[in-house]
Amino acid sequence: MADTYDLIVLGSGPGGYVAAIRASQLGLKTAIVEREKLGGICLNWGCIPTKALLRTSEIYHYLTHASAYGLKAEKTGFDLAAIVERSRKVAGQLNAGVKGLMKKNKVTVVEGDGVLAGKSRLVVTKDGTKTELSAKHIIVATGARARDLPFAKADGERIWTYRHAMVPKEMPTKLLVVGSGAIGVEFASFYSDMGAEVTIVEMLPRILPVEDEEVSAFMHKALAKQGMTIHVGAGVEKLEASKAGVKAAIKGADGNVTTSEYSHAIVAIGIAPNSEQIGLEALGVKTDRGHILVDGYARTNVEGIYAIGDVTGPPWLAHKASHEGVVCVEAIAGKKPHPFETWNIPGCTYCHPQVASVGLTEAAAKEAGHEVKVGKFPFIGNGKAIALGEAEGFIKTVFDEATGELLGAHMVGAEVTELIQGYAVARQLETTEAELMHTVFPHPTLSEMMHESVLDAYGRALHY
Repeated sequence: MADTYDLIVLGSGPGGYVAAIRASQLGLKTAIVEREKLGGICLNWGCIPTKALLRTSEIYHYLTHASAYGLKAEKTGFDLAAIVERSRKVAGQLNAGVKGLMKKNKVTVVEGDGVLAGKSRLVVTKDGTKTELSAKHIIVATGARARDLPFAKADGERIWTYRHAMVPKEMPTKLLVVGSGAIGVEFASFYSDMGAEVTIVEMLPRILPVEDEEVSAFMHKALAKQGMTIHVGAGVEKLEASKAGVKAAIKGADGNVTTSEYSHAIVAIGIAPNSEQIGLEALGVKTDRGHILVDGYARTNVEGIYAIGDVTGPPWLAHKASHEGVVCVEAIAGKKPHPFETWNIPGCTYCHPQVASVGLTEAAAKEAGHEVKVGKFPFIGNGKAIALGEAEGFIKTVFDEATGELLGAHMVGAEVTELIQGYAVARQLETTEAELMHTVFPHPTLSEMMHESVLDAYGRALHY
């Protein structure tokens, strides 16, 4: 006989485990199925351990630039094994935290590979033993995995995915990063700060292509100033690994192909949804290029089957998955949540300097038919930024000229990943420029630049 639940969640990433917790809070008997570690890619191999690595490189950057703060730091160095160990310990601590949350919320954890065996049935296999589970509602939260170059599979030795790049056996001396999205730029930033010679190759005309064009241009200059070589409108035609390193043939924007050698290469060209071999096809669940199609309540075209997170498509962000999970479960429980939408999801890139954004870029706002007012304020005009020695960057706001609606906000600079939520809250509350102008921001803080950017959009900036 199958173990019976109200809800089964397949996958325990930030979408899956949050959905399970919310389901338990609403009185649903819940099981969660995981083949690896609780917390999924984000907690174990993504968001969290990469931030631990980036914190290390940030501190190392300050050590090597101590004289800028009137300090002396001599004979600086690092222990790569200890850096990796710290990152893994951080991930381990949070993995244990998720285990505790499952126990606290009385969520049954089932280890193994789960496959849909019917509209209300899931078979879990571990070490050859099969366990059958049944539930009226099943949420697929299986996430996604790194894409390989079709002509050069990652080997973990010379050609890496993000997982290999988080547990390096040796520090690259000359690193090629293929792709300049958030993952590529974050690893480029980490390894550059740790002393590697870094080259970025981006197929599109600019790095961080989903960001506002001014942010992309600023970051291109900033990373180049740090010593990185950046090729945009370019592609890797060939990548050959040997025991000694990697040989890459790079086709530039001018059409010419040059060959260069590197110690290692990181492939960060996007992700592929984990939607194969989990029983979707037999049930007739609709997908688009592997991504499961869902409505605003995470419902698929098959009754009782839902999907959330990276397996459903962009934006591929942990906080998007968590919110989807909550909306999905509340709808299942008979609540009346607002249907999930992607219009107000902040994005963050933890490079140096940081990048954060929410809403429409200036170009996207214009393409959508808005007449816009745009404000910008530079870090160099902020007292706290200067005192921190972090005067690089700017904050940009985009408003609808007719209504004063905050259409988007875009930031580059120190701690902007912490600041962006202020604008996300403002957009959620449908705040206009008037409320933002009349809000009192504390001094001295970086957040004052948010105020000044709004003021600048209306010709009223005070400090620049």
